[in-house]
Amino acid sequence: MIDDQAARDDVVTAYTDAPTRTVSVGGVSYAYRELGSRTGVPVVLLTHLAAVLDNWDPRVVDGIAAQHRVIAFDNRGVGASTGKTADTIEAMAADAVAFIRALGLEQVDLLGFSMGGMIAQVIAREQPQLVRRLILAGTGPAGGEGIENVTKISHLDTVRALVTLQDPKQFLFFTRTANGRRAGKKFLARLKERTGNRDKVISIRSYLTQLKAIHRWGLETPADLSTIEQPVLVVNGESDRMVPAKNSSDLARRLPNSELVIYPDAGHGGIFQFHEQFVGKALEFLGR
Repeated sequence: MIDDQAARDDVVTAYTDAPTRTVSVGGVSYAYRELGSRTGVPVVLLTHLAAVLDNWDPRVVDGIAAQHRVIAFDNRGVGASTGKTADTIEAMAADAVAFIRALGLEQVDLLGFSMGGMIAQVIAREQPQLVRRLILAGTGPAGGEGIENVTKISHLDTVRALVTLQDPKQFLFFTRTANGRRAGKKFLARLKERTGNRDKVISIRSYLTQLKAIHRWGLETPADLSTIEQPVLVVNGESDRMVPAKNSSDLARRLPNSELVIYPDAGHGGIFQFHEQFVGKALEFLGR
């Protein structure tokens, strides 16, 4: 059941102003925000490790929402969503499908970043009729090279951040070059633009559960990606430490209808560092 149906009819144009709503399905109340056009195929955002609604770059969300309805949500057991956090990518994909169908949507475009890109791949394989187009950013296939190291890298950079009094995303998402450091600071500042009705941060238990799911994904037997026939845009930074960019090249090679964009001097958060270029490319891709 969707809350506050009348209020949902108001079109919101800025992510920082989008109200947090809930929809209930299977005993779970999912928190979500939506903005943009009320017509056309909506773009559902699938987010990264440890992320809640406030971790989406407003420049990316607003840019896509200028031409599309955009919907972001908290995974089960994360942020303001209730329930127990899923411990496999496959279970997260099933949750995402349940959420999408609870909104009454028959077809969507998916933008999956990092862990969200893994979830998007499963949805596209298992529910092909639900997905029109896919954008896979900073992500990799099951069994992808280096994905099993995400836990180690996340722990290391969290310690580095604590020691230097910085946000871990400065290390995890961006390069240590002058451009990377500068882009990281700007990105983190944008995440603070929303001052009211902010989401709850992820719990330590849920964070560790998600790490376990990603580790399992990295150790899985590679899936047959040739069954994903939808158009796919694969995007990454050339110096991604969390999910090495060679995984993006692997995805693009194995997906039958894909194109690849790699941003220079950029890390895991390449779509945030190059948000203007990414939004332009995403809109062109989604609008074909």
